[in-house]
Amino acid sequence: MAKFIYRMQSILNLKYKLEEQAKMEFAASRIRLNEEEEKLEVLFSRKADYEEEGRRLREDSLKVQDILDNKNAILQMDDYIASQEIEVHRAEEILEEKRQKLQEIMQERKVQEKLREKAFESYVREENSTESKEVDELTSYTYGQRRR
Repeated sequence: MAKFIYRMQSILNLKYKLEEQAKMEFAASRIRLNEEEEKLEVLFSRKADYEEEGRRLREDSLKVQDILDNKNAILQMDDYIASQEIEVHRAEEILEEKRQKLQEIMQERKVQEKLREKAFESYVREENSTESKEVDELTSYTYGQRRR
């Protein structure tokens, strides 16, 4: 049996490489989203700390400047949180884009694999047919030689 050679193997190899690259981009986007979400959690934690400190300041002493500074810090944290939420949203959008790109590339690769499988099945059928013809010819020749 001759060796099977898929005519579009280079395209299939390219699809594999593109899929690996898309997986890497997706993973990098996922890591960035995780980092942005972690930054947001840190900001929420800091805000909670400032709020707790504000409660303590109001209970212990009435230093107006400290209370105002604390209030300003809480307002500033609200601004930081709002801007970080925008960053998280951007990272989520990028992640979704990368996920869709990966999905498309995987579908293209699967199509190429199906085409390769069909080509291989066709090749096997042709080889079996050729082999069958050769066996028939050999049998006919052998039978003809015995009759003589």
